[in-house]
Amino acid sequence: MTESSAIGLLAPGERSQWIRLRTLIWLRWVAITGQIVALGAAYAQFGLRPPLGPVCAVIGAAMIVNLAAIFVYPPNTRLTRRGALKTLLFDLVQLSALLFLTGGLNNPFALLVLTPVVISAMALGQRCTLILATSAGVLITVMMFVFLPLENARGVEQNLPDIFRFGFWAAIVIGVAFLSVYANRVTSEINSMADALLATQMALAREQKLTDLGGVVAAYAHELGTPLATITLVSSELAEELSDDPDLRDDAQLIRQQADRCRDILRSMGRAGKDDLHMHSAPLSAVVTEAAEPHQSRGKTVIIEDAPANSGTRQPVIARRPEIIHGLRNLVQNAVDFAASTVWVEMQWSDHHIGVRVMDDGPGYAPQVLERIGDPFMRKRADTRPGYEGMGLGLFIAKTLLERTGAELSFANGRDPAHARPGDPGPTGAVVEVIWTRSDIAASGPDTAENLPMTP
Repeated sequence: MTESSAIGLLAPGERSQWIRLRTLIWLRWVAITGQIVALGAAYAQFGLRPPLGPVCAVIGAAMIVNLAAIFVYPPNTRLTRRGALKTLLFDLVQLSALLFLTGGLNNPFALLVLTPVVISAMALGQRCTLILATSAGVLITVMMFVFLPLENARGVEQNLPDIFRFGFWAAIVIGVAFLSVYANRVTSEINSMADALLATQMALAREQKLTDLGGVVAAYAHELGTPLATITLVSSELAEELSDDPDLRDDAQLIRQQADRCRDILRSMGRAGKDDLHMHSAPLSAVVTEAAEPHQSRGKTVIIEDAPANSGTRQPVIARRPEIIHGLRNLVQNAVDFAASTVWVEMQWSDHHIGVRVMDDGPGYAPQVLERIGDPFMRKRADTRPGYEGMGLGLFIAKTLLERTGAELSFANGRDPAHARPGDPGPTGAVVEVIWTRSDIAASGPDTAENLPMTP
């Protein structure tokens, strides 16, 4: 199972069902209130005389639709994508009808046609946003030429100069296009990042549970040791006392044999559990080997080695943190997935830094997207590497987890395979380098030990 499938990624159409009908109903009541206040101010404060009957009919239609939605649908109703699109289209048409009756683009409230488009861009998919943006553009263009003029009490029309009306039209059309694209892109990236961070938290929680499981196993092995010893002792005594009855003696011996078997199993599990429970720190090579171990039997050669610069220095002991293990494991997995035959995991350290470099002899990263490596949910699946079938989520999880431990990651390509010398195998594919400041991951206390071997 991939990390992406583990969290059930949501498509834009599925996200649209997060919209509550009552939310849009409440927003429509706010719009209706604003329309009534604006109509009253136009009459009382500015002496304007729009056609009162048709304007009240349009506002009343919105009120009737709102009341019908309240009484027909349950309060917890969530809209489908089509339902949300119909609701926003009604709001757009209702507002356009009001603008038509009150001067068209001479009415400054024409700017509000942006609202349904922006809501769609944030909550619905690109297709719904395109429909709403096109509808808004068409309606605004029509109202530039066809509208009922807004008159004052003396019958004088209140019109803007043609150049200002054209500028207002251009501003609204450009605003619809720009805001729809902008809001949709930003919301899409926010949703992708939220999904990716959720997957990262799940991966870290899973790794932490595996670490904690060792302590549970050790505790069970310890607690079950005494009753199993009692069973062994009693069964041995029964076997001796039942020497005259072969059948019952054989049953008692079988109980003792099975108790011994359980003891051996628990002893083995307890030893491994205690190792996991007490090994809060480990040599760098042990942590790297543990991270790479699940991928060493997948048909590719995984070589773990020290960098030459480490000669004559002791290997550091680092904190055995789930973030480090899972992050390095994802990097090794990615390298094994694309390697032709070999993956190199190279460790290096100094007095101030600790580094791990993961390299392979595969095709490497696509040059045009090298700077985007580590972003979740690449738009094109073939962006990251040729033949890539994932969405970049594994690398994002690795990058996020390792950066939480203070690491800095860099992604690059090795030597060009076309320029590699014959008989000179080596990393020609992707190269991922992880570097920590030594103090960030070094185990508490001295991070060297007398029993750690010197690097040859």
